[in-house]
Amino acid sequence: MIAVEGVTKQYGHFTAVDDVTFTARPGRVTGFLGPNGAGKSTTMRVMVGLTRASSGTVTISGRHYVDLPNPGLEVGVLLDASAQHAGRTGREILVIAQQFMGLPRQRVDQMLEVVSLTPAEASRRVGNYSLGMRQRLGIATALIGDPEVLILDEPANGLDPAGIRWMRDLLRGYADRGGTVLLSSHLLHEIEVIADDIVMIGNGRIVSQGTKTELLHAAGTVVRATDIAVLQRALEQLGITATVDENGDENGAGGGAVLRTDVDPALVGKVALEVGVALTELRAADAGLEDMFLELTATSQRDVAIA
Repeated sequence: MIAVEGVTKQYGHFTAVDDVTFTARPGRVTGFLGPNGAGKSTTMRVMVGLTRASSGTVTISGRHYVDLPNPGLEVGVLLDASAQHAGRTGREILVIAQQFMGLPRQRVDQMLEVVSLTPAEASRRVGNYSLGMRQRLGIATALIGDPEVLILDEPANGLDPAGIRWMRDLLRGYADRGGTVLLSSHLLHEIEVIADDIVMIGNGRIVSQGTKTELLHAAGTVVRATDIAVLQRALEQLGITATVDENGDENGAGGGAVLRTDVDPALVGKVALEVGVALTELRAADAGLEDMFLELTATSQRDVAIA
C-alpha cells in the first residue's frame, strides 16, 4: 500500500504540491490525474526519494522508500522512459537492473518477452529506440524485481493503440494478482477504463478522490416527455430542481427538449405517472471522467488528452 500523508513541496515562494493526502491500495489500480503542471510528477518523485518533501510523508508498505534494503524487489518505478542511458542496449539496461537486485539472469529474457521486445530490438542501443520502445523497456525494468507496488508516470506516452491495450491488460492482471498500481496519466479514457480508484490533482491540491464507481456514478436523470413543462412544474413543487435544455440530447443533438434533474430516475418516473405525463425517455445521465476532470481542474488546465 502507498500512503501519502500531507505532502507539501515548495520551491521558494512557489508551492508545487500542497497538503496532498491519498492512499493507493493493494489489488487495485489507482489513477492519478491532473493537468500538466498540477503536481503529479512532483508527488511521485517525493514517493521514491528523488525529491525531498517540505512537509508530510510517504510510506510504501509502512516504510519510506529510502529505507527499503533492495527497493526494486518491492517497488517498480517508471517516472521518465527517456531517462535511460542512450548508449546502452535494451538488454544491457535490464542486465544492470538484474545484477543490481541480485536476480537470476533468466529474468532478463523473461521481461523482454513480457514487454514484447524482440532479441534484435533488445540488442539495439536505447538512443535508437522509439518512445514506445523506451516505455516498454522502462516497464520491463520496473517489473524485473517482481515487486508488490508499481509507480508509473505517464507510461502510455508513445504507445500505439495496440501498445496501450497491452499495457492496460498487463497492469490489470498485475493488480488482479494483488499488486498495487499507481498510474499517472493525462489520457482520461485509459484511466477511466483501467482504474479502480481515482485521485485528481489541480494546482498542487487534491480536488477529488474516491473509487471510480463513486466518482462516476450516475449524475442525476435525463428525461424526455410529452409535456416537459408540466413535469418540470410538478418536480419543482416537490422542491426538486429541474432544468430544461431546449437543444436536445447531452451531445447537443436534436430530438426535442430534455429535462435534467439530480434525483433518481425512479422518483422522476413516479412523479410523471402521478401528473399523467407520458415519458419518451428516462435514464441516468452519463457522468464521464472527461466532464468531471474539466470541471474540477478548470483553473489549472493547459491541455489534456481525452482519447
